[in-house]
Amino acid sequence: MMLSGHWFEINTQKMYHKAFPESWFCTAQTCREENSEAFAGQHAADSTSFFIMDEDSAIPAIIHEVAEGGLTDGEPMMLRFGNPTRNNGDFFECCFGKKRDRWHPVVVDSRTSRFSNKALIQSWEEEHGEDSDFFRVRVRGLPPRASDLQFIDQERIWDAQKREITAFDDDPLIAGVDCSGGGAAWNIVRFRRGLDGRTVPPVRVPGEATRRDRSAFLSILANVLSDRTPGKKVAMMFVDSAYGAPYVERLRAMGYSHCIEVNFEAGNSPDELHCSNMRAYMYQQAKDWLVYGGIPEEDHLLASDLSAPGHHLDRRNRLRIESKESMAKRGVGGLHDGDGFCLTFAAPVVPRKQPPARKKRRERFLCNGGRSRGMGWTH
Repeated sequence: MMLSGHWFEINTQKMYHKAFPESWFCTAQTCREENSEAFAGQHAADSTSFFIMDEDSAIPAIIHEVAEGGLTDGEPMMLRFGNPTRNNGDFFECCFGKKRDRWHPVVVDSRTSRFSNKALIQSWEEEHGEDSDFFRVRVRGLPPRASDLQFIDQERIWDAQKREITAFDDDPLIAGVDCSGGGAAWNIVRFRRGLDGRTVPPVRVPGEATRRDRSAFLSILANVLSDRTPGKKVAMMFVDSAYGAPYVERLRAMGYSHCIEVNFEAGNSPDELHCSNMRAYMYQQAKDWLVYGGIPEEDHLLASDLSAPGHHLDRRNRLRIESKESMAKRGVGGLHDGDGFCLTFAAPVVPRKQPPARKKRRERFLCNGGRSRGMGWTH
């Protein structure tokens, strides 16, 4: 039906322009993970090279990684279509997660389309409910609230990003520090005061900067602990012991006693009946806090990290958060912002003591050479 359809030839391998078969063509490729190399090398310095991905939510991340390498020349485009059947993965991140600022996502609600079957949609809404995962994915174009493994659901995080929050003046400011071992990992310091996880911005230092010389990050932590600026005085700093133990030792030697080392995996949980280790305890505390607290709306890194880990129960029916090794196998890494934030829940911190109100000094006047006290005019 296309007016220029006679320009093109279509066969089982590709569609191409009859006059320019080598420079004006499209080829179809399977998105199987083992076929990722077929998406490499698509460079076109003097034209618009493009990829069209269909049912993108199910396409492996390696396909997108290889394909993006071919978008370095000319005026390239990538168009990605699909239902958000998962609340993780590259398609989710580009539409709703930490990569959405790099893309131009468009969410289509089928109820607003003039082509959709409104009677069928109405029956689905009555059967499943407007906010059910089925209706969210198949009709509203939104991701499901939570996967089977996901511990902190996305809806809880979105609500915390939009919620109006209030912190009391005596709420202690708590810092959580996730230290890097170098390379692509980051050193993160995150702050929380009561229900306020927004006001004090995080500190981020590339892991590469501390791989050989840790003194720079040590200086940053010391400055955080010594800051007496109103609203920035840290009551307690909790540091992950994996790479943070040397920092804690040095900071305490410098006189900063309000700095404590926390062992994520091997540490005993304060709630041993329900949480298998400190990591599970802190993530459980953070999950409960998100019902009332507030986090930055534009902080996609924190939102993505909090929603990433899965969970299961151990042999004693206690909560255990998915290990980073397991997450790496399914293409999820990092968690530096999430771990740093959850460290602020390592232990309760008592409210700050308010300085005692000054008593008004009574004016005293010495009379009769200091032998008696009273109002001078009476003598």
